[in-house]
Amino acid sequence: MDPKLLELLVCPVTKGPLIYDREHQELVSRSARLAYPVRDGIPVLLENEARPLSDEELAS
Repeated sequence: MDPKLLELLVCPVTKGPLIYDREHQELVSRSARLAYPVRDGIPVLLENEARPLSDEELAS
């Protein structure tokens, strides 16, 4: 994921920052408790495509 692109992207729900999780190929919004998929290098920032994050995932 291009660091410059990551600086521009925000969570569509909270407008807060996103953290790139390289291992899972996701953009994580801690404030919305959602993980958005990155498919073929393209972030899919749709709320209905995101998966909810568990308390354990948020603690790490």
